[in-house]
Amino acid sequence: MHPTFDPSSLPVRRLLAVLAIAVALGACSRDLSAQSAAAAAAPPGASAAETPPVSAPVVDGVVRGLPDFSSLVDRYGPAVVNVEVVEKPQPSGGGVQGLSPNDPFYDFFRRFGIPAPDQQGPRQPVRGAGSGFIVSPDGYILTNTHVVANADQVTVRLTDRREFPAKVIGADERTDVAVIKISATNLPIVKLGDPSRIKPGQWVLAIGSPFGFENSATAGIISATSRSVPGENYVPFIQTDVAVNPGNSGGPLFNMAGEVIGINSQIFSRTGGFMGVSFAIPIDVARNVGEQLIKTGRVVRGRIGVTIQDVNAQLAESFGLERPHGALVSSVEKDGPAAHAGIAAGDVILGVGGHPIERYGELSGAIAAMRPGADAGLQVWRNGKEQNINVRVAELKEQPVLSARQGKPAGHGADQASALGLTVRPLAPQEKEQANTQGSLVVEEVSGPAQAAEVEPGDIILGINGKRVHSVKELQDAAKTAGKSVALLIQREEAQIFVPLRLP
Repeated sequence: MHPTFDPSSLPVRRLLAVLAIAVALGACSRDLSAQSAAAAAAPPGASAAETPPVSAPVVDGVVRGLPDFSSLVDRYGPAVVNVEVVEKPQPSGGGVQGLSPNDPFYDFFRRFGIPAPDQQGPRQPVRGAGSGFIVSPDGYILTNTHVVANADQVTVRLTDRREFPAKVIGADERTDVAVIKISATNLPIVKLGDPSRIKPGQWVLAIGSPFGFENSATAGIISATSRSVPGENYVPFIQTDVAVNPGNSGGPLFNMAGEVIGINSQIFSRTGGFMGVSFAIPIDVARNVGEQLIKTGRVVRGRIGVTIQDVNAQLAESFGLERPHGALVSSVEKDGPAAHAGIAAGDVILGVGGHPIERYGELSGAIAAMRPGADAGLQVWRNGKEQNINVRVAELKEQPVLSARQGKPAGHGADQASALGLTVRPLAPQEKEQANTQGSLVVEEVSGPAQAAEVEPGDIILGINGKRVHSVKELQDAAKTAGKSVALLIQREEAQIFVPLRLP
């Protein structure tokens, strides 16, 4: 009898394991050989600072191996600084209790609603830390506003251990960009890049001071571009998976060419620490803000007087767009620039000056970057057609906080638009005046599609698919002819928004 081949036998398993290791080592050897060949190709006597970063070899369009960031860190690491802050004494009761606005954890607690520890007894001087990078040999440094907010003393530490007192030249809360200055000359500087050329999947490197560990380098890839973050309407963020932690705020984000393409600003986290999602301010936004702060100490922004929202698949179908893109106008400021130009609620702005708008946050940034008095050429989708409308840009002023209208109106005589899942009733004249609304119908109860779309009792119905409704019958008739996707325009407190409903 001949012996049979048993793949599960111990000798065979060992043989297969050895073969697998040999294959893995062979692959590693090829990668190492490629890196060695690249290093050998460098000019004789070239220093690490003069040698460009070694990119991973590309075979058939696929990256093999990992990039080497060492020469990038050697060359530009000295231009990255540690920023230490002692804040001014603050009365209790504001912000995040127990934490300074300059504390590395403060911004993450504030932005994402994580409970922070309380602090008892008298307030002691609080110290915070962040990062920054030098953009001019005479000592101008870019960092985050939340790093130097309310600073009494700012100290900048370089990689060669020199320390300098710094002056806050200016800070812009809307973009979270600040400029500080130290008295020094012949300082190392970074090279600024072009964020418009970056793509998801590209390698990037962050240098900063996470948890006080100065000049730490972490790497990852770009996850997405032009990302909108709740509460941040003027920055089309770069999203990455680079490890960014408290203390990295204000530090640079480099591409593989050694150019700064962003300022690391915040993370999305449920714990206060890094969870794989970080956001950077594009350097073109930061450069524009920084230049204005240096020249005038303030930032001038454009505005056209509209409230906008993103266009999802259901809204795109409702307005007859081939795909979701653009910025949907949900309300227009009375007597504002857009109103004078004829922009109306329900218009979808697809472009500005010939540049397409994919996400609504891109429109905010594009208009804000324009000088007041300039003409903004808008490409607008209206009634199934695209048209061009010029809007004269005005200057953005800080708006006072609007108070919410009081409570949910109560009453009887409700009627139901059953297809939408809405129970509504007419508003009394005094209710319309109190709510400061042009609408005539208020939601009493929600179910079905309206409930799934998170329409709330107390919302005021203004229109459907761009058509205004003033009575229960008009609402019912509009619902019958709306199709499967409905764009419901509602007023909630002082805001107007489109809510997409999917009908069964």
